[in-house]
Amino acid sequence: MSLDLDQIVLHQLIKRDEQTLDVVLRDSPLTNNQATEEMVAELHRVYSGKSKAFGLFNGESQFADALKSCRKGEESFLDFTRNSTEMLCNELAKYPFAEGGIVVFCQYRYLAVEYLLVAVLTSCSSMLVNEQLDISTTHYLDIDRADIVARIDLTEWETNPESVRYLTFLRGRVGRKVSDFFMDFLAASEGLDAKAQNRGLLQAVDDYCAEGQLNKNERQSYRQQVYTYCNGQLQAGEEIAIDDLAKELPTVGEKDFRQFTNENGYELEEHFPADRGTLRQLTKFSGSGGGITLGFDALLLGERVFWDPATDTLTIKGLPPNLRDQLQRRLSGGDN
Repeated sequence: MSLDLDQIVLHQLIKRDEQTLDVVLRDSPLTNNQATEEMVAELHRVYSGKSKAFGLFNGESQFADALKSCRKGEESFLDFTRNSTEMLCNELAKYPFAEGGIVVFCQYRYLAVEYLLVAVLTSCSSMLVNEQLDISTTHYLDIDRADIVARIDLTEWETNPESVRYLTFLRGRVGRKVSDFFMDFLAASEGLDAKAQNRGLLQAVDDYCAEGQLNKNERQSYRQQVYTYCNGQLQAGEEIAIDDLAKELPTVGEKDFRQFTNENGYELEEHFPADRGTLRQLTKFSGSGGGITLGFDALLLGERVFWDPATDTLTIKGLPPNLRDQLQRRLSGGDN
């Protein structure tokens, strides 16, 4: 991994009671050594593999102003992180779910792009067996489950300030987003909606196939080609590029796919991140609710799976053998 660590500083937030959150600040940056480099590389790897939302700083972001001063050399990186951690503590203390953690600020370069990653990591306990086979307790940072993380693409921010995607962050999973306080601390708002871009792509593909009057098998083959390209980009850690996608696809009718999207107002960005869940809809149908979870290949609709919209009923011909066995065992046991 061609990652070059520039600077890293750790601070700590300690929750004393329901109303008190204390700050412990380092007096110096960490030394760049194998341990710190491996930690940042792991943070980068884990974060890069997560589904992220895009954002940008608001007009009156104290964090952004302080970061600009730091980048200009008007404030040291250490002082910037210390002041920012104090700001984070004040913001976090407003929320009842506030917990402590290790606050990480790391500035690094990866593939000619400069980043600042800010995260709050929790510590976990585990058991350690030493060479004498004695057991002791050890603590480690839970990087894999980190969900309070934001990363600023410093290169994009400084060369293209009108961008709506130089900042990325993780969304919370349920209820009020845990990331909300983090976005308030950064004074940032959501920018590019990657899921909406992926949904727009799927709609454009379906409309393009409809305009070309492709039959069912031709449409599904076209969707599969789109999925193959997009999934390949996802696996490679690259973004979907509409121009490149259009070159991969056969032209239907008089217009290629790029011309079609440009002329019909789909408002697709030139490139945007692939969203795994949305792209899956190109080749599969799936859903869950009310105690039922269903999923099947799109090719089976009308072949082995039939939907009656009037009665909202699915008929499945040819059940998976393991499901059939479960049903037979249950029925033979006397259950209705």
